[in-house]
Amino acid sequence: MKKILVLALFIAVIAGCSSIKGTNDNASVTASGTIQKLGMSTFQYGTHLLKADNKTYALKSETVNLDAYLDKKVTIKGKKVEGYPVDGGPELVDVTFVKL
Repeated sequence: MKKILVLALFIAVIAGCSSIKGTNDNASVTASGTIQKLGMSTFQYGTHLLKADNKTYALKSETVNLDAYLDKKVTIKGKKVEGYPVDGGPELVDVTFVKL
């Protein structure tokens, strides 16, 4: 009976560690670059792109009108969306703040 209890406790600890790791996937992102409207792409997520010097991000936002910043050099802040990138696309960021 003690072995089963120890095994159950071990599994619970391992499961807890997995959920702690998942919080890193939803990490904060701050990046600077030019916002562009997302056109045809091989990946089908996000509404805009941020073209930074060395990286591209897919963007979405329910709080910021990203169209207001098209073709402008900006700094964005937001959270990585868990489960992305997919289909060889860029990371998806849920934008909460944009600064010109």
